[in-house]
Amino acid sequence: MREIVLDTETTGLDPLRGDRLVEIGCVEMFNRMPTGQSYHCYINPQRDMPAEAFAVHGLSSEFLSTKPLFTEVVEEFLEFIGDAPLVIHNASFDISFINAELDRVKRAPIPRERLVDTLLLARRKHPGVSNRLDDLCSRYAIDNSHRTKHGALLDAELLAEVYVDLIGARQSQLILAGETDEIRLNASGEAPRRQRLAPLSPRITDAEREAHRAFIATMGDKAIWNEYLAAPAANPG
Repeated sequence: MREIVLDTETTGLDPLRGDRLVEIGCVEMFNRMPTGQSYHCYINPQRDMPAEAFAVHGLSSEFLSTKPLFTEVVEEFLEFIGDAPLVIHNASFDISFINAELDRVKRAPIPRERLVDTLLLARRKHPGVSNRLDDLCSRYAIDNSHRTKHGALLDAELLAEVYVDLIGARQSQLILAGETDEIRLNASGEAPRRQRLAPLSPRITDAEREAHRAFIATMGDKAIWNEYLAAPAANPG
């Protein structure tokens, strides 16, 4: 199953009050594993950048003034996401901005039925605690030390890792990988035997081994046990 993990950056909190989209980052996943395919763009919001928003993502009006308008990237963006489910942290926020931009260019909105909100998933799994992206990274031991500011593509990449842990898919992947290694066939078409990295220490003492040899010797030369006994080491002359 194909899914798209998505994040955005904006000029503020409310598209109905004139705030605009300034960055989109998307990561493609297939069967809950990142494929290495991504989509990223900066967008000229055609307005100033409030200080509060700049403090969050560090994208200035000057930097964004040379970037394309949303109408110039909309086709590429829609083609990348296709009809896949969209995995978003606090999905109602991001989709409200995306749909506001789609409305401006007379395109159909993205239906909310396509959304997978990881914030809601996290609140159900970890009730009563903070479930920001940074909190989830810490909870699942995901390295986010390079996240000094918000960035749409970086946050989508981190969210993709969080999502796998949040829904318990990482353990399934590990089990599947282990089973795949066990049943992989060798060149002759046979499943290889699994080898221990280090052999188990012997549990039979030398005295017990010698007592067994003495017992087998009483059975005569044709005793089948003789086929399994290693020849005794020759005494040095």
